[in-house]
Amino acid sequence: MNHNKKRQNYDVVISGAGPVGLFLACELALAKCSVLLLEKEENTNSSLKQIPFGIRGLSTPTIEALFRRGLLEKLEVHKRLKNPHSNGGEGARRQVGHFAGIPFYEGDIDTSKWKYRLPSSTATSLISEMQELENIFSNRAEDLGVTIKRGFPITDFHQTDDEVIVQSEDRSFQTEWLVGCDGARSVVRKLGGFEFAGTEPEFTGYSAKVTIANPEKLKPGRNVTERGMYLQSQPGYLVIQDFDGGAFHDSGRKISSEHLQEVVRRVSNTDVTIHSLETVTTWTDRARQATSYRKGRIFLAGDAAHIHSPLGGQGLNLGLGDAMNLGWKLAATIQGKAPQGLLDTYQTERYSIGAQILDWSRAQVSIMKPNPEARAMNSILRDLMGTRDGATYFAGRVWGLFTHYDFENVDPFVGRSVPNFEFEDGHTIGESMLDGKGILLDFRMDASLKTFATGYEDQIKYVCGRAKEEFGLSSILIRPDGIVAWTSDKGADCAELQPVADRWFLRHSKIKG
Repeated sequence: MNHNKKRQNYDVVISGAGPVGLFLACELALAKCSVLLLEKEENTNSSLKQIPFGIRGLSTPTIEALFRRGLLEKLEVHKRLKNPHSNGGEGARRQVGHFAGIPFYEGDIDTSKWKYRLPSSTATSLISEMQELENIFSNRAEDLGVTIKRGFPITDFHQTDDEVIVQSEDRSFQTEWLVGCDGARSVVRKLGGFEFAGTEPEFTGYSAKVTIANPEKLKPGRNVTERGMYLQSQPGYLVIQDFDGGAFHDSGRKISSEHLQEVVRRVSNTDVTIHSLETVTTWTDRARQATSYRKGRIFLAGDAAHIHSPLGGQGLNLGLGDAMNLGWKLAATIQGKAPQGLLDTYQTERYSIGAQILDWSRAQVSIMKPNPEARAMNSILRDLMGTRDGATYFAGRVWGLFTHYDFENVDPFVGRSVPNFEFEDGHTIGESMLDGKGILLDFRMDASLKTFATGYEDQIKYVCGRAKEEFGLSSILIRPDGIVAWTSDKGADCAELQPVADRWFLRHSKIKG
């Protein structure tokens, strides 16, 4: 490692300028931390990040996070794009999601089951693309003062009790913390010696743009067959699952038009002919998760911490959830405002959410296999998803409406995303979160709660006012990531609130002491 050149110092160095790394950088910079983002590629633009290959479904927690940071209004793709993964249909028969290729429809979903969603709530799902998200997050990061260096791969790092020295070829950077957001083949994870445990793949997936002589031979939409699955979102744009145990993907062989034609013919049971191959990439359903998201001053987030098949579009949402969770906790630690153990909650909260998503992905693969057992289970699930309760359950899972952290509290709000309460003057609680601070929300305008909030310096702000719907609550403590930490239905009870607030925030008296 070259120690001769002058090092540049940062609070945090992030490896990887994809959506997760960029969004985390925004969260840290919002809290006035100095952030360096290192990206190995000089040019990160790619046709694979654009429609149709780059299409991504955003789930409710992601949409809420973007709204709470003033970024939701910048999304444009969903305003002009009809979901190309749909089999068509309008009104009640409009397909709004799928599980293992089995669609569920708008008219089958009972939204009254989600009683804490208010008229002012954001959408449950939206369509975007990777390139759009990267552009929005990159502009936001630069506006907040994040330093982004492209063409700077991390080649080594060394951590001590007090710092991390990060090497990028002939340059070195000094930082308090290093976060690997550098994808499934994470260099930070490998150099850091993180264990990456999980299961091996069942299939090779292909995403390809081709010229097809007879595209009418392939059905539109998503089609599960006796030999795999294929999706033709529009003529010439193919996604294929070939249950070869991931052999072709892992072989590293070049993908020829002849090979792709053989695969699509076998999976679709047609004699479709591919004239030419323009763009193609492969992937698998390999499912792995870092057994720990932290080693000393090194953290993992996004695909660096967990990988699984893209079925259901959960990966990006999971990674952005990591960034939203880690950002405020790491910033508080850097600024000396973190109570003991705060950083440990990143692992305990996000690991369990990641494990759930990996199992959700594995479950989909298990009923898409080309064998009689999987077809039997697939048939039963189709019947179940055709019921109102079944469609409502699967929609809730796919859209992230059931996401919550276990705070060992029976309160139905605690550990969940705060409802987007709308006040009598028309503004919502989500619009009060733009600065990334915690909130003590007081529907009864109690002076003692306002005094209480001042005891946490600038970490908690006091927001008061009557809402159109309050669910019988009088006050709520909300973390900076929008998660409810405490509620009361009996007026101000500062003695009950105190230990909860101390768990997430550092009191002003403690800082001075």
